[in-house]
Amino acid sequence: MADAERDAKDRQLDAERTESRGPLTTETGVRVEDTDNSLSVGERGPTLLEDFHAREKITHFDHERIPERVVHARGAGAYGHFTPYEDLSDLTAAHFLSGPDVTTPVFVRFSTVAGSRGSADTVRDVRGFAVKFYTEQGNYDLVGNNMPVFFIQDGIKFPDFVHAVKPEPHNEIPQAQSAHDTLWDFVGLQPETTHMIMWLMSDRAIPRSYRTMQGFGVHTFRFVDERGRGTFVKFHWRPILGTHSLVWDEAQRIQGKDPDYNRRDLWEAIERGQYPEWELGVQLVPEENEHDFSFDLLDATKIIPEEQVPVRPIGRMVLNRNPDNFFAETEQIAFHTANVVPGIDFTNDPLLQARNFSYLDTQLLRLGGSNFQQIPVNRPVARVDNNQRDGFAQHRVHRGGTSYYPNSLGGGCPALADENVYRHYTEKVEGNKIRRRAESFKDHYSQARLFLNSLADWEREHLVAAFRFELGKCEELSIRQRVVANLVEVDHGLAVAVAEGIGVEPPEDPGTRGHENSSPALSQANTAFGDLTGRQVAVLLSDGVDGDAVEAIRDALVAKGAVVELLARADGSVRTRDGGDLALDRSYTTVSSVLYDAVAIPGGADSVDALEEDGEARHFVLEAYKHNKTIAALGQGTALLTGTGVSGQLATPPLETVTHEGVVRSPAVDTEFIEEFARLIGLHRHWERPTGAVSA
Repeated sequence: MADAERDAKDRQLDAERTESRGPLTTETGVRVEDTDNSLSVGERGPTLLEDFHAREKITHFDHERIPERVVHARGAGAYGHFTPYEDLSDLTAAHFLSGPDVTTPVFVRFSTVAGSRGSADTVRDVRGFAVKFYTEQGNYDLVGNNMPVFFIQDGIKFPDFVHAVKPEPHNEIPQAQSAHDTLWDFVGLQPETTHMIMWLMSDRAIPRSYRTMQGFGVHTFRFVDERGRGTFVKFHWRPILGTHSLVWDEAQRIQGKDPDYNRRDLWEAIERGQYPEWELGVQLVPEENEHDFSFDLLDATKIIPEEQVPVRPIGRMVLNRNPDNFFAETEQIAFHTANVVPGIDFTNDPLLQARNFSYLDTQLLRLGGSNFQQIPVNRPVARVDNNQRDGFAQHRVHRGGTSYYPNSLGGGCPALADENVYRHYTEKVEGNKIRRRAESFKDHYSQARLFLNSLADWEREHLVAAFRFELGKCEELSIRQRVVANLVEVDHGLAVAVAEGIGVEPPEDPGTRGHENSSPALSQANTAFGDLTGRQVAVLLSDGVDGDAVEAIRDALVAKGAVVELLARADGSVRTRDGGDLALDRSYTTVSSVLYDAVAIPGGADSVDALEEDGEARHFVLEAYKHNKTIAALGQGTALLTGTGVSGQLATPPLETVTHEGVVRSPAVDTEFIEEFARLIGLHRHWERPTGAVSA
C-alpha cells in the first residue's frame, strides 16, 4: 500500500472515531457537565431517581441489542439446591438462611461478559456467576462475577465501559476480546479500572471450568435482622474442587478445538453425576465499623482483604440437574440485583444503585414486556397476588372485578401483609444534590498493588504476558504508553516488563514505593488441590499396546473420579499385544491435548513405535508438556518422550517409579505408579518446568 493511500485510510479512521466533536448532550439536546458521577444525596448517599441524564444514558444502553443480552450473552446454566450450615437469624431475617433444615432450590447461570451468544467459552474475560434462590419469601438473585471487584465505581459509567470493550463500531472487530484500542484507551484514561484490569490480565480471566471458578457478590450488601439491625456483608462462592485456570495459549487453542469447552464440561459433569459444589461464605462488618478501613466499603473496585475480615462459611450449593431446554430456561432466565427478600438489603454503592435500575429495564425489552416473571424459570415458588394486569405475554387468567387497592368490592384483597414483609433498612440520609465522587473513592492503586504482591511467580509471569499480548494488539502507541504510565503507579518493575514487550519507552522509576502488603487468598497457588473429580485424562495407544496396563490405569483413575479416554490414530478399536481388543473413545486427530488435564503413554513396543512415527501423537505429548500438565509413561512408553523434545533425562526407561517436573515414569504399572500419577494430576499444573506456560 502506498504511503499516501495509507495516510488517507488513517485519516478516515480518525474521522470515524471522532465523528462527534461538540459538547456532550442528552437526547433532548441538554448539555451535560458531568457523565462520570450519578446525582446523589451527598458524596456517599443514595442515587436519585430524578437524575434524568443517568437514567436516559443507561436506558438507551440497556435497549441497544435485541434479543440477546447486551452483556453476559454467552451463558450456561443448571439447577440445584442450597443448604445453610447454621441458623443465621441473629444476622438476617432471610428464611432460607435460618438453618440446615431449610433447603432452597436454585438456578445458576455462568457466562462471559463481552462476547455475543456465538462467541467461544475460553476467551479472556470476566465470568458472570448469577444465582437465583427460589425461596419461600420470594426469589432472591445474587448476581455476581468470578472476580470480586469491578472496572468502575459509578453505574453511570457502565455504558462507556461496555462500549469500549465491545467490538469497535466501525468494523465490529474484535469479537469477545479486550485486546483492542478502544478498551485500552478507556482504561488508560480511567485510573479506577486499574485494580480490575490486574484481575482481567491474570489467570482468573481464563478459568479451567465453571466447576473450578470462584464467585463473588462484588458489592457490599446488608444483612438486616428482625429488629432492623444492619450488618454489612460481602458474598463469596468457593468451589469445592479448588480454583484453577487454563494457560493463555491453551485457552486460545481450545477456542478452535471446542468453543463450547466450559459449557460442555458443566453439562457432562452433571450428566455423570459428578455434581459441582460451592461453599457460600460471607465477610461481615458491623455497621459501627464501616469507616475502619483504608478504603470505602461502598467502592466496588475494592475488596476487603481476608486478613482483615475472614470469610465465614455459611452454606453449600450443589448443581444436580441440567435444563430441559436451553432457550426456555438458560436463555430466558432473568436476574436482577434488586430481587431481594426480607433480611437482605442494599447499600449506597453507586454502581449497585444503577444496577438496581438497569436489570429490570433490560428485561422489559429483552423478554417482551413486564410479565417476564411468569416464564417458568423465573416463576417464584412463593405465592404471587397483586393488582398488576394485562400486558404482553400475560399468562394468568385473573378473576374478580377489582384490580386496585384499596377496595371494598373485592373484600379488600389482596390485602397488605402485616408479617414476614420486606422492610427497607432505616437509614438517615441528608446532603446536597450533587455530582461528585467521595474522596474515599480516589485511591486506585493500593489494592492493585496488593493483588500483584499476592501472586506466585508463575502468576506474575502470566500477568506480564497477558498485558503484552493485549497491548500489543493496540495500534495506537500513545494508548500503550498511557497504560504503561498508569502501571507505574502500581509497580515500576511491572511497568518496565510490560513496556519492554510492546515497543514503548520503559518508564523511569518514580522513586516511591508502595506498601508491601499481600493477601494469600488472592493467589491460585493457595487453592484446594488433589481432587480428581472430572479431570480429563488421555491415554495414547496403538496396536500392540499393553492392554493390562491400560485397564489398570483407567480403572484406578475412574475410581478416583477422573474421566479417562483412550485415543488412537483412528476411531474404532486397537489390538493389544496379547491379542485382545480395546474399544477407543475417539481419535486424537479430532481432539487435542488442550482438552485434557493429563496424558498417559502405556507400554507395548509396537504401540509406542507407531506413536513415535506419528507427528500428531508426538505433538499431543509435547503440547501437554509445554502447558505444564501431568504426563505418565510406562515401560517403552518413555521412548515417546524422546521424539517430543521433552528433557533428555526423561528418555531412558526407569528401573523404578520416578517423578521429575510433573512427569512420572515406571517400568510397569503398580500401586505406587497409579498413586503418584493421581497425585500429580491433582496438582493441576507443574510450574517448576523450565518451559513455563506457553507465551501468548
